[in-house]
Amino acid sequence: MPETTRVLTPSAAQAYYDRFGKKQDNQGFYEDPPLEDLIAHSDFATAESVFELGCGTGKLAARLLEKHLPPSASYLGCDLSSVMIGLARDRLEPYAERARVASAEPAVRFPLADHSTDRIVSSYVLDLLSEADIRRFFSEAHRTLKPGGKVCLASLTWGIRLLPRIVSALWMLVFRLNPSTVGGCRPIHLRSFIEPQQWQVVHQRVLAPFGIPSEVLILETRRG
Repeated sequence: MPETTRVLTPSAAQAYYDRFGKKQDNQGFYEDPPLEDLIAHSDFATAESVFELGCGTGKLAARLLEKHLPPSASYLGCDLSSVMIGLARDRLEPYAERARVASAEPAVRFPLADHSTDRIVSSYVLDLLSEADIRRFFSEAHRTLKPGGKVCLASLTWGIRLLPRIVSALWMLVFRLNPSTVGGCRPIHLRSFIEPQQWQVVHQRVLAPFGIPSEVLILETRRG
């Protein structure tokens, strides 16, 4: 299934998610099972630093800080939406000494030094981006991860079984008619953007709770 480049502009995405606000958490009925799988295969217990692109309301970050990261681990999240940033900061207030939330740049560039973080997390964000920006994401992830670091992803994808295939096809149809109807998100194949010389696949799985298919992909950096 071919990709499309007709995505929301950064300003349109920001405006949409400013309006969407707390309703983001209502999508847990199909996002939570893939995120459970992501957590189970990301080895967060050994991570001392985490960067999240598109932190949303801070729901995943709070869970990681509360249950899965070492007490010494630091967290940095960023988002385009000022409303989401405010919600995430409120939610992460109990972890203020080691958790920070900042505004994301419209261009895909991480506010991190080279080889400086252990985990990069992004859930239901890459499916908002253009193909060029997805490739920039992986370039930035490779630049900023420490040797042996992991990038941990969840995204809408194309279904494998009949019902998820129908759902993903209908979703893509709606997206092509008007991307903002589905929040700018569309099914993508994450693995099609992977450069094998840069990344080793640690874990890949497609899950489809309520017929909505998501891909979980955990990658580890390769260094030449």
